[in-house]
Amino acid sequence: MLLAAPLTDPDIRMPMFSAAEYDHRLASVREKMDRQGLSALIVTDPANIFYLTGYDAWSFYTPQMLYVPARGEMLMFLRDMDAQGAFRTSWLPEEQILGYPEQYVHQPHIHPFDWVATALRRRGLVAPAAKGCVGLEMDSHFFAPKAYRALVNAIPEWTLVDSFELVNWVRVVKSDAEIQYMRTAARVTTASMHAAIEAVEPGTAQNRVASRIAAAQAEGDGEIWGDFPAIVPMLPTGRSADTPHLTWSDRVLREGDAMVVELAGVHRRYHVPLARTVMLGAPPSDLLLLEEAVAVGLQAVLDVTAAGVPVREMSRVWNLTLARYGLEKPSRLGYSIGIGYPPDWGERTVSIRPDEESMLSENMTLHLICGMWMTGYGYEVSESIRVTGTGVETFTSFPRQLVRK
Repeated sequence: MLLAAPLTDPDIRMPMFSAAEYDHRLASVREKMDRQGLSALIVTDPANIFYLTGYDAWSFYTPQMLYVPARGEMLMFLRDMDAQGAFRTSWLPEEQILGYPEQYVHQPHIHPFDWVATALRRRGLVAPAAKGCVGLEMDSHFFAPKAYRALVNAIPEWTLVDSFELVNWVRVVKSDAEIQYMRTAARVTTASMHAAIEAVEPGTAQNRVASRIAAAQAEGDGEIWGDFPAIVPMLPTGRSADTPHLTWSDRVLREGDAMVVELAGVHRRYHVPLARTVMLGAPPSDLLLLEEAVAVGLQAVLDVTAAGVPVREMSRVWNLTLARYGLEKPSRLGYSIGIGYPPDWGERTVSIRPDEESMLSENMTLHLICGMWMTGYGYEVSESIRVTGTGVETFTSFPRQLVRK
């Protein structure tokens, strides 16, 4: 693979990574394809397309795909208006970026993948892929049943199978360059959480808090700019803090309210989430119990985390600690993170729970969500971490306790 020479055009982004790193990513994907008996892979998850090509735009709401054959050049298929400028963020040569006509967009009886199938046939790529199975990202947020039907009808020679998050699993262990992007994103996280805590005051509406967070997420930290997050700020408040994924309304904060703030700082699509709970006034005893149990449990998890440790061990020590306080958390403790696009910043691979079979490896990055959602109240502290050979690196350094105001 050859990347373009250094550019001076400010409207064309330089590749985020070296040619060697992109080559390694593609080779790793093809190695897994070979093990799974795949002659080709159709990638529709925008995070995976970004991982392999650098392409970054808000075009994923219309069908798009990256075609990865077992051998030969990758092809990216997009809506024509998006394909025209895809070279501005992707390292792919323009001849490998193909746009389907506007007439295929949001039509009831035809689909863009009908056009894509014809384009693949004209290039002689259908028959070679028919010699094995063609992998699909069946759990991708932006791969609709209509897209699947279009491929089945247009290319009946292919045996289409689930790729089981193949590229996502390649992404799980980060390169040193990716870790540096996440450390940079953590600066945006820190600035955004400071803005959130400052905004939480009696008499302030939730939407005002959200606006301060959004401004800080975009502003970034000094010379470090903030990218848009895959998930908007989540602000469960008061009695509704017993539900984790609530956003905001014009509900006004009052003395005695506890607000959970969960957000992410983002830089060049790399996410570092963080959650803290802010208390207006004196905390009740049940919240104090959660504060203590979560602090002890989270520290126990961090103490046991290191490369070579089973992921389920993190869950075990967490659940054991909660049990000592007479508590339990039915939901998973966390998941892998890195590149994110709406609607999620998780990688949909490693989950920290008792039945997880994965082992921790150096440079895995995880979001530990110590959220306790009770009845009529809740409490959350989270940390984004990097697994090291001997322990963990936390990307931020916020105190892990109830924020009292």
